[in-house]
Order: sequence, then structure tokens, then C-alpha cells
Amino acid sequence: MFKNKILLITGGTGSFGNAVLRRFLDTDIKEIRVFSRDEKKQEDMRINLNNSKVKFYIGDVRHYDSVYSAMSGVDFVFHAAALKQVPSCEFYPMEAVRTNILGTENVLNAALASGVKKVITLSTDKAVYPINAMGISKAMMEKLMVAKARMTDSSNTVCTGTRYGNVMASRGSVIPLFVKQIKEGKPLTVTDPNMTRFLMSLDDAVDLVLYAFQNARPGDIFVQKAPASTIMDLAVAVKELFNAENEVRIIGTRHGEKLYETLLTREELAKAQDLGGYYRIIPDDRDLNYGKYFTEGQEQVSLIVDYNSHNTQRLTIPEIKEKLLKLDFIQQELSGGIGCAY
Repeated sequence: MFKNKILLITGGTGSFGNAVLRRFLDTDIKEIRVFSRDEKKQEDMRINLNNSKVKFYIGDVRHYDSVYSAMSGVDFVFHAAALKQVPSCEFYPMEAVRTNILGTENVLNAALASGVKKVITLSTDKAVYPINAMGISKAMMEKLMVAKARMTDSSNTVCTGTRYGNVMASRGSVIPLFVKQIKEGKPLTVTDPNMTRFLMSLDDAVDLVLYAFQNARPGDIFVQKAPASTIMDLAVAVKELFNAENEVRIIGTRHGEKLYETLLTREELAKAQDLGGYYRIIPDDRDLNYGKYFTEGQEQVSLIVDYNSHNTQRLTIPEIKEKLLKLDFIQQELSGGIGCAY
């Protein structure tokens, strides 16, 4: 479906954008546009790739005009631009609003105005039962996408979304931190040994987005089923891979963190379609007839448990090590090369 098509990736210099480029550069796609505000990362990417299929656009999703100018002739959009770090969004919540919510509105409006065929928004498990500003802004982004899909002529543009858990070895994540601490001879800092997180690779994230592109209907949100591990088991697995003797220090749960993350609420599971390796969350198609909200309920919702990192498949330490060894970052670090977390 991407043959001779033009793809735009917002936030394209990040972890996801780099993974998409690795997947697509040797295909028959016509052009990939990398849209971001970081000129240094764009320059590094341009030199490293040296590929005429990749075009670079400096801009910010906060500014509609810069997004719109990059959309001309585009067939598909992966909207990955976001503020993702929990602490920074806690201190500057309006910055999260401007990028994650208003920036998404700019992307969707520019795509609609430009006749883009499909737009995929990338969300996170932190948008489910959110307790921090980053998660709240991503939850609002999802609501915005669904509302836009409800009001849009899907024969012109399909707006849809994906939601996934922690991406292993992405920038700012805990695995590069553990490796850095090991190499510096420092203790590995673990918040709560019983804290669990979903574990997905960047390839898993790309697979999820491609699955959504192939199967999306307006307003759908797709979730990939994923295993999880405790943070302590993850730390032990990293230590064993590097034959390290560093101690593990428990530092306590940080502000804005949960004991476990949730990928689907029980309300979503009640209406979600199980597609094997994926769930399709069907958008709420009710209108403003409020009687439908207050007089018609779903009994089965009370009987369902949400899908979270505590009740999904729990990986053993050997299984975690096997998953880690598939990561380029880990292979580079084990070989003594310069690791790259994106």
C-alpha cells in the first residue's frame, strides 16, 4: 500500500521515526518526509542516511502553517511528535498541552485540508487512567482524534490511532540508563521492585502502526498485546547480560509513576474486538442524545478486568534476556561499540 506513496512522519528524528526509516528505505515507497524542530538531529540523519528518498522539513506541530506546508502531496501521516517525559510534563503541563493536544489538532486539520488518505496518531499506555500531565495530554489527544474522525468524511481522510506500552531502549527509557550505570560502576536504580511495565521493541511499535494502517476504520485505536516484566527482573536481566556485579538500589516510586500500566480499560475491553495479536478499540459512536448515556448501560463492564502489565504474560529473566538480545542497542553495547538508543 506504500508503493509510490509519500509518507510524512512528525517527530521523525525520534526513536519511532528512525525505526520507520530502517523499515521503509529499501521498499518501493516514493518519499519519506521527516518533520521536526531539531535541525541538529535532522542534519545527523541526513548525513548518516544519504538517501534521496528522505526529505527534511524544519517545523513545529504547534504551528499550523509549518505543518500544512509539509503536507502538500502527502498520502499518509505517522504522527509521532510529542512531549513524552513524565517529569518535564509535570513541571510544564501547558507545554504538554501545546504539543500533545493542540499540536495534534494542527496535524489532523492540516491532513484534512491537504487530502491525506490516512493519519495514525501514536499514543501510550499512560493515557489510560492517567495520573500525570503527560498521560492526561495523551488521553486528550486520543479523544481529539476520535472526535475528529466522527466529524470527518472518511472517504477523504481516515483518522485512527495506536496505543502501546514502554518501547525498549528508546531514548530516555530505563534500559539505556541501566547500561550506563553498569558501565560507570554505579548502582542500578530501581523505583519499586514489584513495578511492572509492558515490554515492546521499536519493531513491535512499527508493526502496530502498519497493522493499523492496513485495518483502520475511522476513530479506531489499535493495541498490540504485549508481555511485561517487573523492573527488578529487568535490572537483573541486564546485569546478567553484561556479567555485571553492580548493586541494585531501591529508590522508591517517583512522582507521577504507577505501580503498573494499563493498555485497555475494562470499559474499552467490553466493546473491543480481539484480533489475535491485537485489540481494536471501537470508537464511541453515540451522539449528544444524553439518554443513551444515562438510561442504557452495559452489565458486562462490571465483570471485566482491565488489560494491564500486572495481568498480562509475565516474562521470566531468561525470556527478558532473550528479548533484550534482539535489540540493536544491546548488541552494540555488548560488542563495545557506541550504543544508540534510537
